[in-house]
Amino acid sequence: MPENIRSQVVTQGVKRTPNRAMLRAVGFQDDDFTKPIVGLASGYSTITPCNMGIGALADRAEASLKAAGAMPQLFGTITISDGISMGTEGMKYSLVSREVIADSIETVCQGQSLDGVLAIGGCDKNMPGAMIAMARMNIPALFVYGGTIKPGHYNGQDLTVVSAFEAVGQHSAGNLPESELLEVERRACPGAGSCGGMFTANTMSSAFEAMGMSLMYSSTMAAEDDEKADSTAESAKVLVEAIRQQILPQAILTRKAFENAIAVIMAIGGSTNAVLHLLAIAHAMGVPLTLDDFETIRARVPVLCDLKPSGRFVTTQLHQAGGIPQVMKMLLVQGLLHGDALTITGKTIAEQLADVPAEPRTDQEVIRPWTKPMYAQGHLAVLKGNLASEGAVAKITGVKNPCITGPARVFDSEEDCLQAILDKQIQAGDIIVVRYEGPKGGPGMREMLAPTSAIIGAGLGDSVGLITDGRFSGGTYGMVVGHVAPEAAVGGAIALVQEGDSITIDAQQRLLQLNIPEAELAQRRSQWTPPTPRYTQGILAKYAKLVSSSSRGAVTDLFE
Repeated sequence: MPENIRSQVVTQGVKRTPNRAMLRAVGFQDDDFTKPIVGLASGYSTITPCNMGIGALADRAEASLKAAGAMPQLFGTITISDGISMGTEGMKYSLVSREVIADSIETVCQGQSLDGVLAIGGCDKNMPGAMIAMARMNIPALFVYGGTIKPGHYNGQDLTVVSAFEAVGQHSAGNLPESELLEVERRACPGAGSCGGMFTANTMSSAFEAMGMSLMYSSTMAAEDDEKADSTAESAKVLVEAIRQQILPQAILTRKAFENAIAVIMAIGGSTNAVLHLLAIAHAMGVPLTLDDFETIRARVPVLCDLKPSGRFVTTQLHQAGGIPQVMKMLLVQGLLHGDALTITGKTIAEQLADVPAEPRTDQEVIRPWTKPMYAQGHLAVLKGNLASEGAVAKITGVKNPCITGPARVFDSEEDCLQAILDKQIQAGDIIVVRYEGPKGGPGMREMLAPTSAIIGAGLGDSVGLITDGRFSGGTYGMVVGHVAPEAAVGGAIALVQEGDSITIDAQQRLLQLNIPEAELAQRRSQWTPPTPRYTQGILAKYAKLVSSSSRGAVTDLFE
């Protein structure tokens, strides 16, 4: 192992005595000063079921690190529960928390000159936050996913947290009695773990497995199962060996790794948020990656998995069917995965997948055979046009009407939009526009799960479009387009839309268009003035000042 600050403590004697004294106070003995010191970044909290089981996993990792010859140093990171804050002002802090998590992990690891870091996270922003920090620091690092929640059950159906949001929409539309709504609420989230469909948390955990920064099969394990704790212990051992061999994120998080992640996300039907987060991680690692790269890969990778939110199955069922390694092997056989990409184990992707069959088992329906995919091409499309010159992101598979032209229904906040849906003011054929919810304008780029679920619950999912400069939950589906850039707060064309304007969303042509003459658009632009900032102090004000466009990952350290 290369000389580091800990070995200097031993060799330089008196010069490093103050450091040794403080480390002795936290349990170091004489021979511990020659061991690698590993940061154990725990996202444990009781704020959300996603993170409530992480404390026990951190304990298991700590014991395993010690047994492998390292000195673990435990510290905490924050989390925001997207599901709990959804539809409220608090949701503005969700994407902000990604930066806080990244900054906090970087600060501790660099401030204490740690030799490596093992991060354990659950809720959506834990994962990209940790990975951004790992990319910045470039010390041996490994991510452990806290695990997915098991499905709830009611009336013979599997439930997820999205079931509760959609039930609210059904109740508001008069299609579900309050007693049934309450029963769905009681059963949707039965225990510990992150939201159970292929929503953002499970999407990002799958991406990290595909990138080689987490162990194989670990991304789809249930939080409450013994194998999750066992995998955490094994992860700690693997990290210690990676420290000895100096396997660094720079060697793993290459362009090939990002392409592998995108291919897997397309194949499993993952969240639109993956686009935002992978752009941010690539920025931190210095790897060139753009929205156009997602479109290129989408065109050649089919959707292979039948998973919620638009499909039938939950992530624990994907795990039982063979998990992410099965999907990866199918892509590898078809030449759609870089098998020579390195993993944290020191082995390549191809070596890790050597014993995985080329086709999925026939006794399951979660993973389709290559010859019978769910859809021939990926589901995450990049749309452009005069409403999104930098691009926008949409889920386009499973949409019955891939091209919609209709009148704009314009709202300057999520709350106003949701109220209009619940008050039955939205009609089939309408195109809802929710603006000033972007990274700067929100600030914080809120997710629109409440409005989109209300649309689905009202039976309008196939006949109403929605575009926003905000984001969507991984649980969202339907004709919805997010991440519209430039956003309204910086004068993007979405700020110029007026009530009743004709808008076209064309998924097949990947077009997002405001159907008015260019001269009229220019006239409106000349009369537009920036809105007064919604926050003038505190973290949201700082974030609004620093954050970049969503087309660049909404990062806060892009200084150009």
